[in-house]
Amino acid sequence: MEARRITVLTAGLGVPSSSRLLADRLAAAAQSSLSAAGITATVEVVELREHAVEIANNFVTGFAAPRLAEMIARVEASDGVIAVSPVFSASYSGLFKSFIDILAPGSLEGKAVLLGATAGTDRHQMVLDFAMRPLFTYLRARIAATAVFAGPQDWGNGGDGGSPLSRRVARAAAEFAGLLQSTEPGRKPSPPESLPFEQMLAGISAGH
Repeated sequence: MEARRITVLTAGLGVPSSSRLLADRLAAAAQSSLSAAGITATVEVVELREHAVEIANNFVTGFAAPRLAEMIARVEASDGVIAVSPVFSASYSGLFKSFIDILAPGSLEGKAVLLGATAGTDRHQMVLDFAMRPLFTYLRARIAATAVFAGPQDWGNGGDGGSPLSRRVARAAAEFAGLLQSTEPGRKPSPPESLPFEQMLAGISAGH
């Protein structure tokens, strides 16, 4: 049976946090979708708050402490990433962005990514398309088309699978699983070819 490795990054600050709750639901749904396709998924959850001091020190020293370096290596070696952040000041959290900033250039290139966000009001749900998706697009990750936002009204439904959140989670996880199925275990697909600006300009001129 084929296997895939998924790393779940959650930047929630509380214990428990709504970001962790959403991350767990996304991971479970992704495992279920992959299992239906005959693929075993190994999931590792990383609570970024547990590495907050090490992440800050990395910025000051330029080096990752052994525990942080090991965690970064696991993220880079995974086949897919589920990334969930709480929303602060209409964007992802500083802790979330700080971790992304210390990853080596190209670490997430071609990697399947599923995005999620949580907040205390639905007014923040656009953070997925206006902050998180552009960030991972810049990093050249392959992002599932559906991202999942969870607000206060999405919790406490008993997890019966019939809520709007459950349907969004199932759809996003199925898309993420599809991206993972198209990736060889432990290998990133070749990124799209980037043409030199001069060549692109010549092609545009020829078209006219």
